[in-house]
Amino acid sequence: MKSKLISAGFLFVLWSALILISCSKDSGYGSSNTNNNGNNNQSNAVSIDNMAYSPSSLTVKAGTTVSWTNNDNVDHTVTANDGSFDSGAIKTGSKYSHTFSTAGTFSYHCTFHSNMKASVVVQ
Repeated sequence: MKSKLISAGFLFVLWSALILISCSKDSGYGSSNTNNNGNNNQSNAVSIDNMAYSPSSLTVKAGTTVSWTNNDNVDHTVTANDGSFDSGAIKTGSKYSHTFSTAGTFSYHCTFHSNMKASVVVQ
């Protein structure tokens, strides 16, 4: 009898873990943000990490605010190639946001690290 209770308990714990994993944040369950493909599983956020912008290209609709978070251990900038926006130095753990109101492709770079380049495509 004790063996059956232990087996039933184990199965319950396993089943509960599977349910929690399937409803985790990474699954997109309950997300309301829209990514560049119109799916509801990514936000309009760019991570600055390992000396790179990720994603390196993001497509959004006009009127969308994009946020960049510096997850690196050095300062970075988000500077439009055409001069239309410039974050200034973004410290580690800090964010910068910009609202894109007109359609077009907006390429940007880090003024401190010339190899860091990316773009936002606004539709």
